[in-house]
Amino acid sequence: MSTTEVRRGEPVTTVLTWQVRPGHEHEFEEWTHGITDCARRFPGNEGVSWLRPEDGHRFHAVLRWSDQHRLAAWLESDERATWHGRIRGVATEIGSERQSTTGMETWFSLPGTTGQAPPRWKMVLTTFLGAYPFTLLIQWLVTPSTMSWPLPLRAAVFPVVLLPVLTYLVMPTLSRLLRLWLYPPPDR
Repeated sequence: MSTTEVRRGEPVTTVLTWQVRPGHEHEFEEWTHGITDCARRFPGNEGVSWLRPEDGHRFHAVLRWSDQHRLAAWLESDERATWHGRIRGVATEIGSERQSTTGMETWFSLPGTTGQAPPRWKMVLTTFLGAYPFTLLIQWLVTPSTMSWPLPLRAAVFPVVLLPVLTYLVMPTLSRLLRLWLYPPPDR
């Protein structure tokens, strides 16, 4: 999914990949501290994390932003361009490996692949198919026995039970079972 396909107003996460020249890893790591501090002060930034491989010269920055508009403002900012100028000859951003997500894609990822996430309507329908039976079970089996509990505690039961079940069991299974529908072959 390209960054322009994410609608304005939704949180977005972008992964930037950097190829570092051998022998310049320490210099690059020092640079990451400065550009990270700069990005964190930028409006809409919700965090920056760096992933460093054990071996190799590719580094990955995971940037979280409040919305696509503010992410684009950072990516096109003079501040970022200035920081990029400081790293010339040390590292190069691999633009072809830039990825952006809105969050639900992690429920629909296929191990070992880099394909695009399915259309949102398919993600919503698949999530409904996974969540509805468990919502029904929770309402039928759990809710009646918690009616005397305080509302905040009663309300916590649903996400505490449902979210781990969806994340670790149901959605990976549905993603595999519906693979051909979610990820049609390119010739379709």
